[in-house]
Amino acid sequence: MERSSALDRVEAFLDTIESEPMAVPIREVWVYGDVALGLDPIDRLDIYVTKDILLRSDREAAAEFEETHGVKGIGQTVTAEWAETYPEYIRTTDSGHAAPEKCLATHLLDEDEPIHLEVCNASFDDNVTQRLKGAIANETYEQILDPRGVCLWVDGQRGEETLQKLRGGELPFPTLSGALEMLGIDTETATEAAAAMQAYRSKQTGSTVRGDIV
Repeated sequence: MERSSALDRVEAFLDTIESEPMAVPIREVWVYGDVALGLDPIDRLDIYVTKDILLRSDREAAAEFEETHGVKGIGQTVTAEWAETYPEYIRTTDSGHAAPEKCLATHLLDEDEPIHLEVCNASFDDNVTQRLKGAIANETYEQILDPRGVCLWVDGQRGEETLQKLRGGELPFPTLSGALEMLGIDTETATEAAAAMQAYRSKQTGSTVRGDIV
């Protein structure tokens, strides 16, 4: 994907979030990895979304959608308003419960786009830390979240100046291994982890999504 096209796609992503109901309330949008580094072209566009967990349950809607669509959790894990507006975008877990991250991905992405979407209730920085701890402990380095991220949208407000700097490639970042070292990882482990992350990423095709709860 050409860099300019990737950034146009990011702005279209933000347009959709601002103008249409979402499956869950969205608090932040980040980009990270290649697009943050100023590379051109980029292999994949990585987007991170911080969502809110629904605190109020609509049991009536949940019962209705389970009866009519065979889907559990509408009005509980995703909003009933969104589900009523976009029933074609409802996606579920293997157990038949509405899956917020899958619903968002289906709504916001096309299947063949080289875009990876991360969805979590925690902010980008917090999730980077949590994922790093788990990956280092279990030596599952491919699960580390690239810490080189840029926040473009918070609580309905775009970071227009940040978007301009991103288009100009004006945001300096270290190498991936260097960024991991800055988080406290020793040089040897950081190098091994960076290689594992890049190898894992190179195998991904089309649009992909991951959901986390921290």
